[in-house]
Amino acid sequence: MPEGPQRPRRGATTIEEVARAAGVSRQTVSNALNAPHRVRPETLDRVTTAIRELGYQPDQSARSLRSGARRTLGYLAPVDDPLDPNPLMAGFLEALVDAAGAEGQRVLLFRPAPPAGDPVAAIDELVAARQVDGLVLADVLAEDTRIAHVARLGIPFVSFGRTGPGEPQHWVDIANDAAMAAVVRHLAALGHRRIGYLGVDEELPWMAARRAGFLAEARRLGLSAVALPGAAGEAGPAPVVHDGPADVASDRPADGPAARAGREEPAAPSAVAAVRALLRGPDRPTAFAAGSDLLALDVYEAVRAEGLPVGPGGVAVTGFHDTPLCRHLHPALTSVRLPLRAIAGALVGRLLGRVRGEAAPAAGLELPTELVVRGSSG
Repeated sequence: MPEGPQRPRRGATTIEEVARAAGVSRQTVSNALNAPHRVRPETLDRVTTAIRELGYQPDQSARSLRSGARRTLGYLAPVDDPLDPNPLMAGFLEALVDAAGAEGQRVLLFRPAPPAGDPVAAIDELVAARQVDGLVLADVLAEDTRIAHVARLGIPFVSFGRTGPGEPQHWVDIANDAAMAAVVRHLAALGHRRIGYLGVDEELPWMAARRAGFLAEARRLGLSAVALPGAAGEAGPAPVVHDGPADVASDRPADGPAARAGREEPAAPSAVAAVRALLRGPDRPTAFAAGSDLLALDVYEAVRAEGLPVGPGGVAVTGFHDTPLCRHLHPALTSVRLPLRAIAGALVGRLLGRVRGEAAPAAGLELPTELVVRGSSG
């Protein structure tokens, strides 16, 4: 049986072949690919059909050479343990890749080379190689050297996390204090009048904001509250619970915030012990808000070690981030859900605006969170 004409291999078709199949000029095909608004709708349909049927793929490297655009965004990935990855940042990366892909962009991951781990040097190397059109930064700290450096370089950038006064406001973030205040209101509405908070190093801006939001809302509602420092390191002072708003001297670990900027680590054993000590007291909290879902696991452990149930009739517990583990705990964990897809989409949109030379936004963008209520809080 004679074989019909074979279709060219995918990627082997030329732009001239597409033009002949569509009955148009080579320039019209180019316009259809790069400036479709210049092409009449019926002509655009013919060109699009020919591209699809012939399996034509534009030479992206040639297009980049002509336009100067790489269609690639660099993401400075936080330092993490591949055997124990940060579930929040893993979810953010998925959302970022999807948001970039929807705009025809790729995401290039990079990280400082060990042992020095200098992010400034890693940024300089990437920029010198002209591999990306702009940068996405995350886990922004106060007076972050990365922000100051990319601002001096003049390369377009955005950050997941707010920058400081006097720095470019190219950030997207959530209101961590308001999110934790919503947790306090939820617990108060369930009848809890004595509540505790377990966090990590307060020098991490997002964790400091969560702690502040917890204490401010508890004070406003007249609740008895205590905040425990959950950072790894030596045990801090014993918690002091007051009738009414309470604060506790924080535990500052010797290694500082930068070493843990990419992760919010589980509480040290001393913090778990401190939760247990509170639960043994005469005015034990009936609810705990944790600064992350991983810290909520330590509260679960402490509550059960004291022979108490988690949830209704025992001790209510809430987390922060709404990572997948929340649904698999027993009882399932109430947690604050971050709008990761909206955050990623806003970051990509703002970054591409900077790449195109549009005016920089005067302020960062704050997106709302959602409290997902499950069995752990009743």
